[in-house]
Amino acid sequence: MAPWCFAALALPAFAQEPGDEAKPENFNVHVQSTYVWERKGDFNAPYSGLRSLSPQEETAYSFSATAAFGLRLWRGAELYFNPEVVQGVPLSGLTGLGGMTNGEQQKTGGPNPTFYRARLFLRQSFDLGGEKVAADSDMNQLAGMLDRRRIVMTAGNLSVIDLFDNNPYAHDPRTQFLNWALTTHGAYDFAADARGYTWGAAVEYFYDDWALRYGRFMQPEESNGLPLDTRLFRHYGDQVEIEHAHRIGELNGKLRFLAFRNRAAMGSFAESVDLARTQGGVPDIATTRRDRTKLGYGIGLEQEMTKNTGVFARASWNDGQEETWAFTEIERSLALGATFKGAAWKRERDTVGVALVRNGLSGAHQAYLAAGGYGVFIGDGRLNYRPETIAEAYYSLGVGAHAWLTLDLQHIANPAYNADRGPVTVASLRLHASY
Repeated sequence: MAPWCFAALALPAFAQEPGDEAKPENFNVHVQSTYVWERKGDFNAPYSGLRSLSPQEETAYSFSATAAFGLRLWRGAELYFNPEVVQGVPLSGLTGLGGMTNGEQQKTGGPNPTFYRARLFLRQSFDLGGEKVAADSDMNQLAGMLDRRRIVMTAGNLSVIDLFDNNPYAHDPRTQFLNWALTTHGAYDFAADARGYTWGAAVEYFYDDWALRYGRFMQPEESNGLPLDTRLFRHYGDQVEIEHAHRIGELNGKLRFLAFRNRAAMGSFAESVDLARTQGGVPDIATTRRDRTKLGYGIGLEQEMTKNTGVFARASWNDGQEETWAFTEIERSLALGATFKGAAWKRERDTVGVALVRNGLSGAHQAYLAAGGYGVFIGDGRLNYRPETIAEAYYSLGVGAHAWLTLDLQHIANPAYNADRGPVTVASLRLHASY
């Protein structure tokens, strides 16, 4: 699988108030490093399959380090480059859950450090007028002033969710919630290689409180594989998102609607089950792969309740007839949560987060697993279906000026949608530093 290391998010938050000033910069360098240690207790499991979460006690870890270089080339043009190194050992070989417990874990991760290019992209902005907003210096963001009415074109190597579903409370596993189903819409099978990155292009149109964005990106050649399919007019991931910002009194909020369409040589759950009934044996999704289209959507809400408290909600769905291609095995998902800044108890750099997620599968996927089929991440050999339910809470403690120590706890009922197994509790310790 890919890491869901969404390390340096490409679009950090802008200043909230028009009129704020940011001194323009022509070059910047930022770095980050994140270490996550996990421990899973043992749990009840009368049977296990090839893709089951181990019922035995386990520990795991991940490590990442990223540098982000930004350069202003000409008026409105910015070039960004992110070299990255990762290593780690996941729980149960990264299997046995729809909502995996560590968004920093890579599908191709291992105990030896792996160096690669995470991002290399060009961003061109065209100002169209309106009030000015300030963009602060950050990873993959040069400081400066921008028009609230503008067109932004982005092309190159990056993560799709750098641009889409950019929720400020639940998006970055290096500083916020760790579970994959809280980094973006759980059912959003967005195009990515096994490290979470891809190549493609997007265009965004900002008009005061509205934003509209569209992007097309390369799919992996194989389900959750590392090589990308360069045939961008045959196999691709399309997405469109409309976003509206609003205020309730002095409190900011946003509402987003996202729709996506994937085209790839995917297998069919129903056809695999029918083929197995005809030929005998258990269904194998790989035997029915051909060019197919997967459709899905997501609705997201974020809202300040006070200047130190924010809430969010996401609901997402995909048709669930084709195998998971690039993200994780979730086809229906509902997530609710809240974060609380530590200013309320005189700890300005601390944050508390709580969230609840309910993940589900399509009927066709349920039948495939119940017949003994296996996916990339889940498959217990049989299935007593129940939605997978995840509760996560964390406390992020500011340490010095540039580091945070986080204690995270996740409780998961019906792991991999199987009521015969679990529940399981995972405790994590995260150390993150950025500058």
